[in-house]
Amino acid sequence: MAESWDGSYDPGSQSDESYQFERLHAEPIYDAFVCPLTKQVMTDPVALENGHTFEREAIEKWFKECRESGRKLVCPLTQKELRSTELNPSIALRNTIEEWTARNEAVQLDTAKRSLNLSSPESDVLHCLEYIQYMCHKSQSNKHVVRNADLIPMVVEMLKSTSRRVRCKALETLQIVVEDDADNKAILAEGDSVRTVVKFLSREQSIEREEAVSLLLELSKSEALCEKIGSVNGAILMLVGMTSSKSENLSTVEKADKTLGNLEKCENNVRQMAENGRLRPLLNQILEGPPETKLSMASYLGDLVMNNDVKVLVARTVGSSLINIMRSDNMQSREVALKALNQISFHEASAKILIEAGILPPLVKDLFTVGTNQLPMRLKEVAATILANVVNSGDDFDLIPVGPDHHSLVSEDMVHNLLHLISNTGPAIECKLLQVLVGLTSSPSTVLNVVAAIKSSGAIISLVQFIEAPQKDLRVASIKLLQKVSPHMGQELADALCGMVGQLGSLFKVVAENIGITEEQAAAVGLLAELPERDLGLTRQMLDEGSFPLIISRVVKIQQGEIRSARFMTPFFEGLVRVLLRITFVLAEEPDAIKLAREHNLAALFIQLLQSNGLDNVQMFSAMALENLAQESKNLRRLPELPPPTFCGSIFTCFSKQPVLNGLCRLHGGTCSLKETFCLLEGQAVEKLVALLDHTNEKVVEAALAAISTLLDDGVDIEQGVLVLCEAEGVRPILDVLLEKRTENLRRRAVWAVERLLRTDDIAYEVSGDPNVSTALVDAFQHADYRTRQIAERALKHVDKIPNFSGIYPNTGQTAF
Repeated sequence: MAESWDGSYDPGSQSDESYQFERLHAEPIYDAFVCPLTKQVMTDPVALENGHTFEREAIEKWFKECRESGRKLVCPLTQKELRSTELNPSIALRNTIEEWTARNEAVQLDTAKRSLNLSSPESDVLHCLEYIQYMCHKSQSNKHVVRNADLIPMVVEMLKSTSRRVRCKALETLQIVVEDDADNKAILAEGDSVRTVVKFLSREQSIEREEAVSLLLELSKSEALCEKIGSVNGAILMLVGMTSSKSENLSTVEKADKTLGNLEKCENNVRQMAENGRLRPLLNQILEGPPETKLSMASYLGDLVMNNDVKVLVARTVGSSLINIMRSDNMQSREVALKALNQISFHEASAKILIEAGILPPLVKDLFTVGTNQLPMRLKEVAATILANVVNSGDDFDLIPVGPDHHSLVSEDMVHNLLHLISNTGPAIECKLLQVLVGLTSSPSTVLNVVAAIKSSGAIISLVQFIEAPQKDLRVASIKLLQKVSPHMGQELADALCGMVGQLGSLFKVVAENIGITEEQAAAVGLLAELPERDLGLTRQMLDEGSFPLIISRVVKIQQGEIRSARFMTPFFEGLVRVLLRITFVLAEEPDAIKLAREHNLAALFIQLLQSNGLDNVQMFSAMALENLAQESKNLRRLPELPPPTFCGSIFTCFSKQPVLNGLCRLHGGTCSLKETFCLLEGQAVEKLVALLDHTNEKVVEAALAAISTLLDDGVDIEQGVLVLCEAEGVRPILDVLLEKRTENLRRRAVWAVERLLRTDDIAYEVSGDPNVSTALVDAFQHADYRTRQIAERALKHVDKIPNFSGIYPNTGQTAF
């Protein structure tokens, strides 16, 4: 043995390790033990008729080769022909060899035990590990010998070696030792050995990870060890990570995947896999497992945090199964299914899959059923949440039957039921059901059905009352719903807000909250913006409650950059400007409105807002406001007081002299200013409005042209208005609006403005040479509405395209459209 274990043996240099280990022996080897053909110790010696002994397999091969080559059957040693090929077992020799082998192996195992320690040289440890592998490969029964010799814990100890080669060889050896041997697996699983093996999954060296995965794959074949492997912190997480890794070699990935497949035998492992992104095993259990397992896995699914992609996978795979469970009579099963469905319904794509799977009918039934088998309120809240989620995913809910007589969610009876339930439940369910109505009113195809049902049920008062709810979610849901329906029932909402103490003020308080810009604030100001802008009573109430200064303050802060950009910035800002716009619709009837506009210099503010590039609605509302303010300028101008004529002047007109007055507005003929009379000749208002005539949004162009048209309206000096437009280079843009003919409204306004411009001879002369303008006017004369045709005819007369016969139409003034 000494010469075999002297350290000169290099395990990596041997091409046939079995042969090397066959040469290791503690007792002298006898020639009779060695087969003359193989030169190795025999395991099944047989004798020929001449008494010579060979390994059975070797001599049988010899005879076969003789027959195949056509040679005579001769003894390999004597080369003499044999009369018979009968082989006689040498039982005594075999027993002697087995005894000799057992004594040698015992000595070698004892030597291995002495060498298997962390202080031994690396080469000795590697040799010992290879010998153990050789023993186990040689015979399955030798695995019992290894176990009885207590070598398994010693090999496990080698996993702590500082040598990577030793650690890898130890992992490899353990895999061979435990392969197809339940007892050896149980020994290995004792103590902390499995945890030690799992730690190798996180090693940087891929070879160690590969050996560890191979060992875990073998261990996982034992159902008893599956739970132990899964209980090691991070084991399943690392295995799942390896299956999706692009840096691991294919063999390692496959072994990790097979290991996880074996670990699925334990429910706890299945839960861990789901938690770490491997959902299939859990979903398969829900689909195919026994009833108790299905319920257990569905319950876990309800508590699982999932990303959106996973929600879609779950909805596609088990959505129908969960819906079927929800239909059962067992309340526990229904609760489990509802909670799981609640989880996966929060994503739009997965919610749509649930709709296709038929979730709506049983969901609606659960919400509305009373009496026997009805859901408790806590589960009705879950059902309401799911319904809110799926409805807000967007779909044609008017086409999906959910109740008897093929009623849809937006049928009058169904909406009435929802409104009734809202009035008779707690805040949590009320909030979710309001969110259902918000979803149903988000589609143009269904909003009118909901509006009609709200009107017919008389529920508007109860819905408005939620504006003052102490629960924020409930308040937000109600405001969002009212905002959605406000374009279709604005007057009803205005009447309800005016008729209830505090509701209108509550909306403005929400808007004024200095907490950035929230969804609630955007919805509140959106609701206020949709209320009828010409409702004088509502505007007066807003004035009396001091609401407009709050709006102005928020607008100014946004304009000055004091409020940073946020998710709801655009709808919030647009809503604020539109609410402020309503002041300009009541200037003629409400002195307090004029006072407010002067105090806050609203004309200047709206002029600045014209330059809110990218915010089309802000620009449009600002132009509309300036039109209204400019219309009031004619009434607000202060006419000069002329001195009384002298005595002679009063008798003889030739002695009277018209006084020269300076500083008068050339447009209005009185004393004007932007702040006091809202005159557009100041603040570069005209130039900024002209710039908007080139806007891509025709509604912005229309609003800007309407404001510009106040310079050409009756009651002002039209000649001066034309000059102002010439100075602002606004004539050509107005003509371009006419030529583009983008909308009928724009054409009407453009024809009116062009006719006013053509009253100036110089402009008429220049335009008469432009065939495009003439063609556009002719088209309007032929195809526009009656009033526009009249104005187009007058314009064509200005450029001599139509003879100017008097008396065809009455000579009446035409006001701007």
